[in-house]
Amino acid sequence: MSSNPVFLSLVVPCFNEEGNIKLVSEKIIEVLKSNSNYEILFVDDGSTDNTLSILKQLNQNNPQIKYLSFSRNFGHQSALRAALDYAKGECVISLDGDLQHPPELIPKMLEKWKPGGYDIVYTIRKEDKKLPLFKRISSLLFYRILNYFADITIEPGSADFRLLDRKVVDYIKQFQEDPLFFRGIIPWVGFKQYAIEYTPQERFSGVSKYSLRKMMQFALNGILSFSTKPLMLSIHLGAVISFFAFCYGIYAIVQKVCFHNTMSGWASTIVVVSFIGGIQLIFLGIIGVYIGKLFMDTKKRPPYIIREKSCD
Repeated sequence: MSSNPVFLSLVVPCFNEEGNIKLVSEKIIEVLKSNSNYEILFVDDGSTDNTLSILKQLNQNNPQIKYLSFSRNFGHQSALRAALDYAKGECVISLDGDLQHPPELIPKMLEKWKPGGYDIVYTIRKEDKKLPLFKRISSLLFYRILNYFADITIEPGSADFRLLDRKVVDYIKQFQEDPLFFRGIIPWVGFKQYAIEYTPQERFSGVSKYSLRKMMQFALNGILSFSTKPLMLSIHLGAVISFFAFCYGIYAIVQKVCFHNTMSGWASTIVVVSFIGGIQLIFLGIIGVYIGKLFMDTKKRPPYIIREKSCD
C-alpha cells in the first residue's frame, strides 16, 4: 500500500451484527498486515444482541480495536457522525459491519489517497442482478427522486464505504445539522474526489436493517437537508390551480350573465373543492415538515449519547 505506514482509522457502524463483527475485524487486520499504524473503531448503535460483548472481547485481545456504544439506537448516520468525532487517523475509512463492503478494496483506496492524491475516495455499488426486481427498482427511484429534488447530484449506487482525508473530516465535524445526511454532504463539500466501483458481497450473517419505511425516511431527510424544491413546487402547483379556477370562474359568470343558464354544478363544485383542499393539506404538511425540522434543530439535542466507550 505504501512504503511509509500512515496512521489511519477504520470506522464500522454496527447494529445487531454479532455474527459479523469478528470476521470484519479479522479481514481488516489481514488487509492491513503491512501497516501496523491504524485503529479499528466500531460504533455499536444500541444493539440488543451480543454485539457489545463481542466488541469488549475484541478490545481486550487487541487494543487497536476500539468501540463506542450508544445508549439506544440513534441510526446509521448518527453512528457515522460519532465515528468521525472520535477517529484520530490522518484519513478515515468507513464501511458497514455486514461484510457487503469488501475490505479488500482498502489498499486501492489508500493508494488513491496517498500524499498528493485525492481527498475523498468514495465507492459506487455495481448493480447486482441477483437482487429482487423490487429492490432494484426502488433503489433506482430513490436516487432519481433524490437528485430531482436535491440541489446536489448523488451518483446512483453511492455507498457509505468511503475514505476521507483528515481535513475533510475536520470540516464535516463542524456541521451542526441533525440528522447529517452523509451521501449528500460528501458531494457538497467538494475537494478532490475519486470514485471506485465495487461489487457488493453477500451478507455473511443477519438481515438488512434498512426496511422500505427507513429507506423512504432516509430519502426524505436527504431532500429536506439539501433542497427547498418541494416548497417551490407547492407555489407553482398552487399558481396553476388558481389559474384554472379563475378560468372556470369566468366561464361560470359568462354562462350566467350572457346565456342566463342556471348551472346546478353541485358535483363539479364538490370535486373541485375537495381536490384543492387535498392539495392544500399536502403542501401544508410539507411546510410543516420543514418547520418541524427547524423546531427540532432549535432544541440543540446531541445527535447521539454514548453509554460506554474504550477510546477518548
